[in-house]
Amino acid sequence: MTPELEFTDRVERVEPSATLAISNLAAELEADGVDIVDLSVGEPDFPTPENVVEAGKAALDAGHTGYTPSNGIPELKEAIVEKLAGDGLEYGTDEIIVTPGGKQALYETFQALVDDGDEVVLLDPAWVSYEAMAKLAGGELSRVDLSGSGFQLEPALDDLAEAVSDDTELLVINSPSNPSGAVFSDSALEGVRDLAVDHDVTVISDEIYDAVTYDTEQTSLGSLEGMDGRTVTINGFSKAYSMTGWRLGYLAAPEPLVEQAGKLHSHSVSCAANFVQHAGVEALENADAAVTEMCEAFEERRDMLVDLFAEHGKDVPVPDGAFYMMLPVDSDDQAWCEGAIEDAHVATVPGSAFGTPGYARLSYAASEERLREGVDRLADGGYL
Repeated sequence: MTPELEFTDRVERVEPSATLAISNLAAELEADGVDIVDLSVGEPDFPTPENVVEAGKAALDAGHTGYTPSNGIPELKEAIVEKLAGDGLEYGTDEIIVTPGGKQALYETFQALVDDGDEVVLLDPAWVSYEAMAKLAGGELSRVDLSGSGFQLEPALDDLAEAVSDDTELLVINSPSNPSGAVFSDSALEGVRDLAVDHDVTVISDEIYDAVTYDTEQTSLGSLEGMDGRTVTINGFSKAYSMTGWRLGYLAAPEPLVEQAGKLHSHSVSCAANFVQHAGVEALENADAAVTEMCEAFEERRDMLVDLFAEHGKDVPVPDGAFYMMLPVDSDDQAWCEGAIEDAHVATVPGSAFGTPGYARLSYAASEERLREGVDRLADGGYL
């Protein structure tokens, strides 16, 4: 007889990732021979830049297959510091932890800062894993809805001011945003700064999409006066360099936080993969042209989708960056997304997974041909 397992409260507080759940359903249908236009996952359809791949191979050939210093190899940490300096951020190599993916950097930050009952403020729509990470750390959530302001923060600063107080432990800012693609204005970030300083709040600035912007430039929150000592800057290589499967990210933070997060890092993942870190150096130093090429393609796809939806009478908020779009759908967005994948064979993610019901998130990190096919299928199936 198999004994009944008892699970911890912290793991039962969270649900599986909604984006990966949709992706898994798409994979199951595809395994049954169904052609799915998968617009659910934020994974660029471009290969990793060739020079980055070659750098990874060269690192393997050179024997870089063992453990590295837990917080990262010196060459990569130095390259990260230089990259951040270009964004107006002053960090030293002792303020960097290199992680297996940006997700791990976020997880370590939540675990280091959030205790049972601590308040974490999220801006909705918010990437699905922020909520899970806050709950796993024992945090309590307070949410600010940006859907009424076109997903921009500046018009909602009064709402944010009502949510943030002296009891707030952590505020999470993601610009460019997943899932809306919004890039927050400098005025909005200055409003965040003022609140953070007034209430002594630490802010996570998740900048994983910072290289993927179109009509506006992204400002790094930690570059604002008064934010250098209270900002944790999160970034990685998955999106900008099309390195999702390489699993490489990093956090930059004041040294005391790095010391505490480093404990969790050393006792869990030990270090990011050695040869992958060497590929990361090459990406930061010699892959700008490839990033520009991908961004130009994403912008063309964005513009195409906006026009295609307009032809079907759908007015969508135009993303400033990243490669996601929030499509207004039925109030029951979960049912809409389930129907879209089952009937039209188009995979999207319910907006309710991001705290914003009534929308579906589409990723346009897919070819123009597949994007057109997806819109046609949704229209033919009565979903537009």
